[in-house]
Amino acid sequence: MQNVERILKATYESSFALQAAGNSTIKKVLLRMAALLEENTAAIIRANQKDLSRQAPGDPKNDRLLLNETRIRNIAKAIRVIASLPCPAGRLVEEKVLANGLKLQKITAPLGVVGAIYESRPNVTFDIAALCLRSKNACLLKGSRDAEETNKASVALIKKALKEAGLPAACVSLLPSERDVLDQVFTATRYVDVIIPRGSAGLIAHVRKNSLVPVIETGAGVVHIYVEKQADLQKATNIVVNAKVSRPSVCNAVDTILVDKEIAQPFLERLLPQFMQHGVEIYAEPKAYALLKEYPHLKKATKEIFAQEHLSLKCSVKLVSSMDEALEHIREYSTRHSEAIVSENKKRCAAFINQVDAAVVYTNASTRFTDGEEFGLGAEIGISTQKLHARGPFALEKLVTEKWVAQGSGQVRT
Repeated sequence: MQNVERILKATYESSFALQAAGNSTIKKVLLRMAALLEENTAAIIRANQKDLSRQAPGDPKNDRLLLNETRIRNIAKAIRVIASLPCPAGRLVEEKVLANGLKLQKITAPLGVVGAIYESRPNVTFDIAALCLRSKNACLLKGSRDAEETNKASVALIKKALKEAGLPAACVSLLPSERDVLDQVFTATRYVDVIIPRGSAGLIAHVRKNSLVPVIETGAGVVHIYVEKQADLQKATNIVVNAKVSRPSVCNAVDTILVDKEIAQPFLERLLPQFMQHGVEIYAEPKAYALLKEYPHLKKATKEIFAQEHLSLKCSVKLVSSMDEALEHIREYSTRHSEAIVSENKKRCAAFINQVDAAVVYTNASTRFTDGEEFGLGAEIGISTQKLHARGPFALEKLVTEKWVAQGSGQVRT
């Protein structure tokens, strides 16, 4: 635990050197990070294989843990995009001069030290480090034991890039993977400015409940697609299949399909062969179950199932008689992450946008686009589902706060 306190203190102290660094220095670090990652692809993959070897074969979560050459190239590409983006700190937000001549400016400023707590997904290590460095925030990384070897190898490369640029290696620090480390981080209000959890609903709830450090949530996704009665059925089929099977282990994959009963049969006749091809397991409420009874991977849905984020090739299906019923279901079970409607009726789409409370609302598109890189933000720390400070892909632009600067010439208040 003393070692953890040393890490916390060193990261805090390094944040001041980072804030004083020039823009060219920060860009140099990021570009070197990307190059080192590509140069050490084989070493990162070896470390990743050690982590994967400890997991149960066939576990859907292994997809989130896996790093291969393609994914490493994509991470390096994202780091370079982040390097090309403007630093969000130091931007003038507002300026005015008071009647007494006092000049006021409101400018953006780094948060300071960002603590990130996340599970599996070792690509997040590079994403968070790059975003924090670009915004001049030091960061504390607390990954899970699942990705321990990959994270150690990754942070070693990041520290090498920092040292080469003359910045403290502690600008990016990896905490021990043991869970009891969290208790010390939660009370480190002197050294940590904000904690951002990214992972399961259980992890996020634990952080929110126990942390004395302010928390910005990145929420789990119970994601819905509503196929409205005026939907283009082929378009709807393509969207639903993509949202479920393209990468089922991520938070923007669809969990529940709500289908207007008027078009349920022709729509499901198009959908089922593709779901069968991918081995998607369907949980259906009674009306949907009656239409799907010949489907080989069919189970009866429960209220608990509708509240689950599946993160696998599982999906719930429910027939609804109106958009009001679809909206009612979404309000009951949504985690306010990503929600979609498929319809050619523009008024219905507009009403859906206005009435659904979620970080991202789609019309006629797959929910799989909820991602910082896809949104042109370089990368993300997570998808924020709360309403304070940031909502949606939590990326570079939101890794700052504000401060007032008052420049005077001897004014005193009377």
